[in-house]
Amino acid sequence: MPLPANWPSHVPYLTVPAYSPHLGQAHFQALRTRPADPSDPIPEIPRDLRPGPCPAVRITPITDPNHPAHGQAGLFATRDLAPGELILPYLGEIHIGTAPFGDKTEGYDYAKSDYDLWLDRDADLAVDAARIGNEARFVNDYRGVPGRDGKKANAEFRVVWDPRTGEKCMAVFVLPAGKRAVGRARVVGIARGEEVLVSYGRGFWQGRREAEEQDADEKGNT
Repeated sequence: MPLPANWPSHVPYLTVPAYSPHLGQAHFQALRTRPADPSDPIPEIPRDLRPGPCPAVRITPITDPNHPAHGQAGLFATRDLAPGELILPYLGEIHIGTAPFGDKTEGYDYAKSDYDLWLDRDADLAVDAARIGNEARFVNDYRGVPGRDGKKANAEFRVVWDPRTGEKCMAVFVLPAGKRAVGRARVVGIARGEEVLVSYGRGFWQGRREAEEQDADEKGNT
């Protein structure tokens, strides 16, 4: 399987989910039970979606010093993406979502990961792409990105059903067109060359600030 362009050599690339060895039978049962709610059906990954690098996006180094992710990378559209369109699944390690996470043997703390998303809170399942994943791990938050001109996110994370694996998973979608969208905005949600941006949520940034303050205090006391 070829790797996407600009893929970091130290991160294993996934084409299917990985699983924490600490998941139990109840976790897998919840993961492999499709939600049945006729009033709010879960989106479905197309059966013919090929695994591997996604041709609709490209990992691109961030060189703008004003970008919050300067020196890192982002995910950019290689073609116009329609409102509501599936971009790609968000692959990573599916693990227990609450502390102590069942995995402390390697000294790794999921709570400090910037790539960890809830998959199913009721089933205590989350997916972390810090150590292993696919291109979706490079989706940045929209806040502070130059050129947004007051605009918000243009994409979102959504839980979906993957018939290829028979499991729930997370995926990245273009945001739907708003009711007031006119002209090109009704048919193009993310333009070719535009960065794919989501909202990490205020809780993420609040947690980040608290962690930075704690680190600063610890360094100041040493």
